[in-house]
Amino acid sequence: MADQSGGFFTGFNASEKRVVISAALVAMLRMFGVFALLPVLALYASSFDGATPVLIGLAVGGYGLTQALMQIPLGILSDRVGRVPVIVAALLLLAAGSVMAATADTIYGVIAGRFLQGAGAISAALVAFIADATRDTIRTRSMAIYGIGFGVAFMVAVIVGPAIAASAGVEGVFWAAAGAALLAVALVLTMPRVERPTRQATFSLLPAFRPELLRLDLYVFILHATLTASFVALPFVFSDRLDLPLTSHWMIYLGALAVSLAITVPLLIRDDRQGKAGNLRFALVLLVIAELGFAFASFSIVTVGLGLALFFGGFNFLEATLPSRLSKKADESSRGASIGVFATAQFLGIFAGGLLGGFLLAAGTPAVFFACALLSGIWLAVHGLTRKLGTEDQGVRQRDAG
Repeated sequence: MADQSGGFFTGFNASEKRVVISAALVAMLRMFGVFALLPVLALYASSFDGATPVLIGLAVGGYGLTQALMQIPLGILSDRVGRVPVIVAALLLLAAGSVMAATADTIYGVIAGRFLQGAGAISAALVAFIADATRDTIRTRSMAIYGIGFGVAFMVAVIVGPAIAASAGVEGVFWAAAGAALLAVALVLTMPRVERPTRQATFSLLPAFRPELLRLDLYVFILHATLTASFVALPFVFSDRLDLPLTSHWMIYLGALAVSLAITVPLLIRDDRQGKAGNLRFALVLLVIAELGFAFASFSIVTVGLGLALFFGGFNFLEATLPSRLSKKADESSRGASIGVFATAQFLGIFAGGLLGGFLLAAGTPAVFFACALLSGIWLAVHGLTRKLGTEDQGVRQRDAG
């Protein structure tokens, strides 16, 4: 029987509701460890002997390279052997990499741990699991709830991460990431079993490279490149330009995230009801303004906090809605592979953003933020040139209504 409690879960049956909530919690636990490191890892990496800006960027973004390399293979594997075994194995790799980085005594050991963390690539299998378990009529909201889990994990992690680092060191953040991954394993093992998609006699990856899917792959690449590059530079803005101790960084993030909810929540509600391309444009404009503010106006806590609020408002909306759009457009028989390509682009963005931020950091933090503004501006231009997006979104909404 469908859930009539209202809100996001209207129209869900009991099994669908349980799967979506469980998957969102798993994603939150997994991403907590990833996002909690963003505000503190660059400063931590810089403390090792022999650390250079490029190595710092690699420590921050190296996770994304192995994530990118593993997403498609694990997405395909989940189409063949099932989602749960792949998700559990990937989470165990994430835990192992976190322990390796926590016990490292050189910058290279931290980088190696980050690479192993990244090998635990669950995004494709987890999103495909949700898609397998939900009907088309509630698929968009299911993916939005999953995406909101990412947003909540991000908001909690960027506050808690600096707090843990201040009391237990960045090593403590890595240990927390390992614990969160193991807790996620326990949660996965209690999730309802979902019938595996029918295995085809032949397999082709070509459906995952349709133009409408590649456009979304490009979008998520730029989004995470911008995020990672920004967080290579932001800790140095706090410590060097604003002269803030690490113990107070969480207060800036908390205030900015609280303000950003006034942007993100209305955008998510409007997008769920209307699905208009204008919502994406507005979010992108916020990213451009925020990055330009970081580049040219990061002279006080107020201006940096306002820039963070705009950035978080746009980022959390995009993080929640892009997977939903992708899952609706992907073919059912190759959904795991399609989401694998999408996740590959996402984590290649993390890797590229780490390298970009590290490379430009030598020229100063404004150079990093200006490059991020340029990336977001390119995305905005590409989005404006893709005239079919509004029509496609309307078609998705019509299918949902049907």
